[in-house]
Amino acid sequence: MVRLEDNKFYTADKPLEALPLPAKVYIPLSQHLGKPCFPLVKAGDCVSLGQKIGSADAHVYSLVHSSVSGRIKAVTDWPHPVLGRAKVVVIEADDSCGPQRIDYSLREDVDKLTPESIKNIIFDSGIVGMGGASFPTHIKLNPPKPVEALIINGAECEPYLTADYRLMLEKTQEIIKGIELVEKCLGVKKVFIAIEDNKPQAIKAFRRFNYNVFVLSSAYPQGGEKQLIKSVLNKEVPRGKLPFDLGVVVHNVATVFAIYQAVYLNKPLYERIVTVTGSIVNKPKNLLVRIGTPIKELIAYCSPLKEDPAKIISGGPMMGIAQYSDEVPVIKSTNGILLLGKKEAVPLQEEYCIRCGACVRECPAGLLPCMINLASERSIWQEAISYGALDCIECGVCSYVCPANRRLVQSIKRAKLEAVR
Repeated sequence: MVRLEDNKFYTADKPLEALPLPAKVYIPLSQHLGKPCFPLVKAGDCVSLGQKIGSADAHVYSLVHSSVSGRIKAVTDWPHPVLGRAKVVVIEADDSCGPQRIDYSLREDVDKLTPESIKNIIFDSGIVGMGGASFPTHIKLNPPKPVEALIINGAECEPYLTADYRLMLEKTQEIIKGIELVEKCLGVKKVFIAIEDNKPQAIKAFRRFNYNVFVLSSAYPQGGEKQLIKSVLNKEVPRGKLPFDLGVVVHNVATVFAIYQAVYLNKPLYERIVTVTGSIVNKPKNLLVRIGTPIKELIAYCSPLKEDPAKIISGGPMMGIAQYSDEVPVIKSTNGILLLGKKEAVPLQEEYCIRCGACVRECPAGLLPCMINLASERSIWQEAISYGALDCIECGVCSYVCPANRRLVQSIKRAKLEAVR
C-alpha cells in the first residue's frame, strides 16, 4: 500500500445537498455486474418516480428504476461512464406523470420481516455495491457458504472523494439500521465497521453504537475488499477465491444505507451521493443526484470553474475512469466527479521498463504488473493470465509508483478484457 495526498479538504466539510431535478435523465440499462437489462417501457410511455423500467432473464443482474416522473422519449445508445456506450432509457421530467419527490413513511413491520423477505425487497429495489464494483446486493446476501464475519467498508481511501464520509456523519443511525438488516440476512456472529484514521468524526459517530469500530491507518488501497479483510481479520483471500470462502462478506456504507432506505422506506435505488471536486472547482460539493443525470449538470451546479477542465474523471484519481464526454450520466456506482486542470493533467512520457521492481513491491494483490504488461504488449493473453491479470484490482498503484511512467493498469485491463472474449 502507498500513502497519497488525500485532498479531501475540498469537500470534507460540505454537507449533503440535493441537486435540482434534471429536465431529462439518461438511465443506462447496465449499471451492475452481470447481464444488461432489457427495457420494460417504450417511447411515449408515462412513468412514475421509482417505477421499474429495466429487467433481465438472468441470475446475475439488478433491476433498473426511473429516477423521475416523466415521459419516455427514447430507448437508445448513449455515452456510458464505464462501458463507453450502452443502451439508456431517456426520460423527460413531467409532473403530469406523477410527483417528483415522495415523502416515504417508515415501515412498521420491519422486525417481523424474515431474511428472505428482506432479500426480496433489496432485489426489488435494484441495489448494487455502491463502492464501485456494482455487484448485485441480493446475490451477495445469499452466500453459498456460512458467513461468520461482516465488514462494513467506511474506508473511502480514494483521494478527493468524501461522499461516504458525509453519509457516515449525516446518516449514522440509518446506516446502523441497515447493518442490522444485513446481520439478519447473513446470520453473522461478528460485525466490524472499518474506517480510516483520517475520519475521526465518523469514528466517533459510530463508536456510540454497540459495534466494533476498526480504525485503519490511512493508506491506499485500504478500502479494497481483500485488503480490508487482511487489515481487519488478518486473513488473505487466496487467488481465485472470494471473501465468502473465508466466511466473510464486505459491504460499503452507501450500499448499507440504500438497504435501509429500501426496507424501511420502500424506496428503490434511484439516487445517490456524488462528490464533485478538484482544484479548479469553485464550489465543490457532495450532491444527492438522481441516477441518469448528465454529469455536465453537476459541473454546472458547482461552477463557474477556475479554468476549463483538462480531464474529467468519473470516480477518484486512482481508480476512476477519464470521460470523453460530459454527457455521460450518473450511475449507481458513480461516487465522484473529479475535474483536473492543465497543470494536474499533464500527460507523462512513457519510457522503457528499467526492471526496478517497484510495481511488484507495492502491488497490494501480490502480482507482477511488469510481467503482465510485457505479455499484454505482445498480445500473449494466456501468459498475462498466468501472471495473475484476472486478480488485478485495478487500483493504479503500479502505475503511480513506476518511475518509467509505464501504463501498467491500462495494459492489464486490456489483458483482462481479451481473456474473457
